[in-house]
Amino acid sequence: MLTLDKIYHASYVLKEVIRPTDMIKASNLSDDCEIYLKTENLQVTGAFKARGAYYKISQLTSEEKEKGVIACSAGNHAQGVALAAAHHHIKALICIPNSAPISKVEATKSYGAEVCLVEGTYDDAHDKSVELQKETGATFIHPFDDEMVIAGQGTIGLEILDQLPDVDAVIVPIGGGGLISGVAYAVKSLNPDVKVYGVQSSGAPSMYLSLANDSIETLDSVNTFADGIAVKTPGELTFELCKKYVDEIITVTDDEVATAILTLIEKQKLISEGAGAVAVAAALFNKLPIKGKKVCCLVSGGNIDVTILSRVIDRGLQKTGRLAEFTIALTDKPGELQTVAKIISKLGANVVAVSHDRADLNTDINSCYLRLSLETRNHEHIQKIKDELAKKGYRIVQ
Repeated sequence: MLTLDKIYHASYVLKEVIRPTDMIKASNLSDDCEIYLKTENLQVTGAFKARGAYYKISQLTSEEKEKGVIACSAGNHAQGVALAAAHHHIKALICIPNSAPISKVEATKSYGAEVCLVEGTYDDAHDKSVELQKETGATFIHPFDDEMVIAGQGTIGLEILDQLPDVDAVIVPIGGGGLISGVAYAVKSLNPDVKVYGVQSSGAPSMYLSLANDSIETLDSVNTFADGIAVKTPGELTFELCKKYVDEIITVTDDEVATAILTLIEKQKLISEGAGAVAVAAALFNKLPIKGKKVCCLVSGGNIDVTILSRVIDRGLQKTGRLAEFTIALTDKPGELQTVAKIISKLGANVVAVSHDRADLNTDINSCYLRLSLETRNHEHIQKIKDELAKKGYRIVQ
């Protein structure tokens, strides 16, 4: 059974490898509530997962350590297991879905673990790891449905209450539920008045649906760039703990998560992966009853692939009206492009890309499509540009 003593013991054990992460006040993120960021994206291995993995492995017997460990992961748990195995000088084999960011795979290998890439999602990697565990006799280190792992994650709850004793609410990402189970258990055991809210991606709402239907649900598929929480089936233990200790679970879209990542970069100079930013997205888009409250958003990880980050930034810019794309139908004659450019320039927007297409079959013979990408201030600014172009007789196709 999970106990508060076990979480305190985990906190003691973890002192040799884990750093207590900073609690940063983020007063410029919201006018409605007082937001603080628990920065597990700055943790060893770049995510909270090292806590649970290290505590679990530290408690193995000598015989178990000799046989090594095996795990499945979307990337962050893999690094935590690999780090813990290296510290204890034991062999580690990690099954990772082949869709995981390359940066997470390479980081796992750098700690000395053997990596088995599995086609599909986290759940496919889980099935493969169970199969290999039976063959090798290694100890399976579950990423979330294990009381030792949950106790390790629960040490974050102790730190939150120590760093922010008067916190009103804690917002936590949910994939399989190990993180929120540990945090909620610790927080509610020490201060039942603190609200604990969970956030899932709308493309992977397994725990959200499970609690709504009071039965563990398995999704047919998951669809989100927040790979760290793309879990089809929540854990049995975590389901029961969430049912008992979590006040509410909501979902956020990928666009909202992209906006949160961009906001953290611009306003807090922090890099978060998709799973790590869902708590901030929930606060930014008013998904929870936290107005006027002192709120801790748990930024659970920062291991985002740089190629994905560039796409996320573009999506975040579009979502907030900072990047706009227009297609304008023009008469194909000298000076038209210059006239359009002057209108845009006078309104303070910046053209970053231009495409001039005469060959589109949907246009008249003497017409063309002008496709523009613009840097803009906000959605109101975009509408003002559209209105001015229309006023000058230009037809915006999209």
